[in-house]
Amino acid sequence: MLIKKNFTFPKTRVIVNPESSKGETRKRWSQIKEALKSFIREFRFEFTEKPLQAIEITRESIKEGYEFIVGVGGDGTVNEIANGFFENEKIMNPDATMGIIPSGTGNDFVKSLRIPKRIKEAIKHLKEGSVLKIDVGKVKFIDHNGFETTRFFLNVADFGIGGEVVKRVNRKDISRRGKWAYWKALFESAYKFRGCKVKVFVGEKEITKNFFIGAIANGRIFGGNMLIAPNASLQDGLFDIVLVENISFMELIKNGIRLIKGTHLSHPKVQFLRAEKIRAIPEEENVLIELDGEQPGFLPALFEIVPLAIRIKGSSI
Repeated sequence: MLIKKNFTFPKTRVIVNPESSKGETRKRWSQIKEALKSFIREFRFEFTEKPLQAIEITRESIKEGYEFIVGVGGDGTVNEIANGFFENEKIMNPDATMGIIPSGTGNDFVKSLRIPKRIKEAIKHLKEGSVLKIDVGKVKFIDHNGFETTRFFLNVADFGIGGEVVKRVNRKDISRRGKWAYWKALFESAYKFRGCKVKVFVGEKEITKNFFIGAIANGRIFGGNMLIAPNASLQDGLFDIVLVENISFMELIKNGIRLIKGTHLSHPKVQFLRAEKIRAIPEEENVLIELDGEQPGFLPALFEIVPLAIRIKGSSI
């Protein structure tokens, strides 16, 4: 849903993850700040210093009357800011708007919004882009401390190999080695991965299989340019659900190009569904989930769409 084309900047807060893009964001922040001043006369900025801090900063900012929250970082930073728009699972200010200056390694979510990759063009887009209302995913799951937790996601959530990949990335810190880090971790993880047996409920369907991945997509692209849900829309009130039966390492090698091109939906081991809600119940222990490139916990999980929940600067989609 297009809200408005012309945009007058309200009270603005810029949240910066200085460690994003392999630490390059910190080095070029002075240039980003000067470029921002060309379009936004007044804004306050703050650096994050620890995981999940962007959630806290966003909530504090909205309570203080800031109505334009701009994130400078990658998909993880953007996810945290989106979560900060909510408190007690409710949107805090429906008139608040999110902006994104992509400065991460993958920057997958902005591709669905057609936000420019170059920083100067992205900053210009903050002024000239449209204000859109987009859907948000909500998931209840078990966190690493064993408690049921609720988080929101903008792009893609999944269970199976995705969580294993992010776990490997975080353990080895290969996220600092460039945009191919996810693919490297994927192949290393897939070599040992034997699938996960999960019972999935989508509408009246009940599906129990040994899955390689179950992707619950709001956006189209994840994992460093994989077109996992080529026809997904951020504004249709539905998830695009891609369920992939377990595949061998050699099958992954053979079909990897199909993931990049988005032609995998016709593969015999792929099942595609659209729905507002999906529940995933594991039939084995420690099935990991992944949300927007982060690995916050485990199945069981309930994924639900929240239609047109957040205002964001993007291009018409």
